[in-house]
Amino acid sequence: MPIEINVGAPLLTINYGQTFMVTELDGSIADSSSQGVFYNDTRVLSYYAVFANGVPWTKLTSSTPVYYGALIHLVNPAIRTEDGEIPQDTMALVISRNVSEGIHEDFDLANFGLTRVRFNLEIALRSDFADIFEVKSRSCVRRGRIQTHWDRARGELRTSYINGDFQRVFIYGVRAQAPPVYANGRITFEIELEPGAAWHSCFEYRVGEEERPPAPSRACLFNSGEIESLEHAWMAQTPVLTSANEDVYRLYRRSLEDMAALRMFSPPRSMGSPHQGNRPKPQRQHDQDPEHAMWIPSAGVPWFVALFGRDSLIASLQNLPIQSALARGTLAKLAEFQATEFDNWRDAEPGKILHEIRFGELAHFHRIPHTPYYGSADATPLYLITLHETWKWTGDDDLLREHRGVAERCLSWIDHYGDLDGDGFQEYRTRSSQGYENMAWKDSGDAIVYPDGSQVRQPKAVCELQGYVFDAWMRMAEIFEHLGESERARNLIRKAGEMRERFERRFWCEDVGFYALTLDPDKRPVPSIASNPGHLLWSGIISRERAAKVVERLMQPDMWSGWGIRTLSARHPAYNPYSYQRGSVWPHDNGIIALGFKRYGFAAQAARLAQDIVAAARCFASYRLPELYAGIQRRPGGFPVQYLGANVPQAWAAGSIFHALQAILGLQADAPHQRLYVDPVLPDWLPELRFNGIRVGAATVDLQFRLEAGKTRYDAKVHGGPLKVERKAWEPWLMA
Repeated sequence: MPIEINVGAPLLTINYGQTFMVTELDGSIADSSSQGVFYNDTRVLSYYAVFANGVPWTKLTSSTPVYYGALIHLVNPAIRTEDGEIPQDTMALVISRNVSEGIHEDFDLANFGLTRVRFNLEIALRSDFADIFEVKSRSCVRRGRIQTHWDRARGELRTSYINGDFQRVFIYGVRAQAPPVYANGRITFEIELEPGAAWHSCFEYRVGEEERPPAPSRACLFNSGEIESLEHAWMAQTPVLTSANEDVYRLYRRSLEDMAALRMFSPPRSMGSPHQGNRPKPQRQHDQDPEHAMWIPSAGVPWFVALFGRDSLIASLQNLPIQSALARGTLAKLAEFQATEFDNWRDAEPGKILHEIRFGELAHFHRIPHTPYYGSADATPLYLITLHETWKWTGDDDLLREHRGVAERCLSWIDHYGDLDGDGFQEYRTRSSQGYENMAWKDSGDAIVYPDGSQVRQPKAVCELQGYVFDAWMRMAEIFEHLGESERARNLIRKAGEMRERFERRFWCEDVGFYALTLDPDKRPVPSIASNPGHLLWSGIISRERAAKVVERLMQPDMWSGWGIRTLSARHPAYNPYSYQRGSVWPHDNGIIALGFKRYGFAAQAARLAQDIVAAARCFASYRLPELYAGIQRRPGGFPVQYLGANVPQAWAAGSIFHALQAILGLQADAPHQRLYVDPVLPDWLPELRFNGIRVGAATVDLQFRLEAGKTRYDAKVHGGPLKVERKAWEPWLMA
């Protein structure tokens, strides 16, 4: 049996759309903690506990059997009452919760004792309406006005928060035959139960901004037909994977469920816009047709339940062999927020794709720049990469026409604003007083370091940015050629070729046999050994000869931990395996690097990284990969070590297995030409794999791969449309 590792303190987390709940294992919300019920970046419930005559219940066990539901089994301690003592463990209280727009909660109480019991069942709850940024930093500031009103007739406790024109409402509604009373911050039921008798009550958590927010689904956890039908419809659209390797199957299935958990429905302007005060409109997500709906992936729970640029785009890329709904939704939603003007506070420039948008109180009053904030240098080229890759999987020319203007503005931003000083490289520098020090995927303030461990200051030209732009230009050249604009295509190919030559001259560090992590403000290469050059392999910018050196260097013991490639070399003075991005291991980083390994023909190394991801997932509870874990060296009998504060689930962590499988199988879609290319090289630990229902354009295909006498064979069966499956290696971009 695998060892199961909990990431961070043991908690119960349930989520759906933009509402989520984080509690202790007994279902309570601890005071002065980062737990609570959150809606659109506001904590609407900050304390919750259940008592019997003032005594807390005892937890037996609890779990989240589905991402949107929690089940908690409690029993009573010994309870003193007017009628005598109720012996411990003679009463059972089962709490079940089901989150949708709000939360539906059920209490099922049973008396297994031999005598009648009479006691007070009390529910204590408080709301602080703290902004999620303040909750995360544990620096909540009191502001505004909180009012609480108990409506006895309706059986509802209504707590509202108002600060100027910002307001949030939380309603806790009781649906019981005998109405409770409310006093001293507690809702109290007078319970009388004969031996063998039971008592049931339902509760509704309503959350929102209007006077009376919509009610959640009234269905109990195991009778939540609306959400279950939506879930089944989503899973039915995804390919079915079977394998003799049980760990691969379980991780794949868990990742599908995590991606479903992180979906946010995205009708036009549903999440607000810079022109509408950034006020989201409530949606009944489960009323939408999942086959035709647009979904966007939130980055992760609990801290990143929001639309991101980089994170949402990378998660969409990971999911394209699985389904295209996330990519379509992400492209459409990010297009709505593409910057149209300069705004130093938000680091916005015309054509730039956002980094992150928030809807809490701090954003509402512009105390943070996330309205949206544009402090990402890589989201704009990644938008073009995702547009092209979505087209390759769907064959949808309408997608190109729909986003043509957005793509043109992205290309213009790269030329005019991404290159700060006109030297042909992409750099980043903030102009905001609250702007980010680092604006690529390693965006912690201390991630980019000189070889002596000191910090590289802005502006910085990190290496992977150059690769992303090169890749974006080559992909857009293919799109323009397809649209009959050969001259545009040739110009982009020429620019990409010049970028490749320029990059090789400036970024290759012969003394260390590796590419520079970045160019510093004086345009000096910074030869710190980090994982970033692995992304250069994915983009296809570097030569085959130097690619071999990059692969070899990344697989040296100071970079390869056995659980994946570290973000920074263990020999580096700034290395810390427990840090955020200076030696930790990120699953999505390894998935991208695995694709890069495969692109340059290093199939065995790609499979090795895939095996690391699977082995790590096997240790984490329910095969759920966290955002990151420590970069300690793998030892026999050891296990990956948690990073405190990691998001679980995290979209691009869940999607890393999709990239890993794509690398092993060499899947490359060309739906516009009705082709699917495969280049499978199965490792010994994965001798057989079936992938049924992969959609390429109008067709679906069932693929079977098997290892025979050291060679990988495959069979393909196409359904529903024209498609030819061919064996073809993935290669770096070739210049005309």
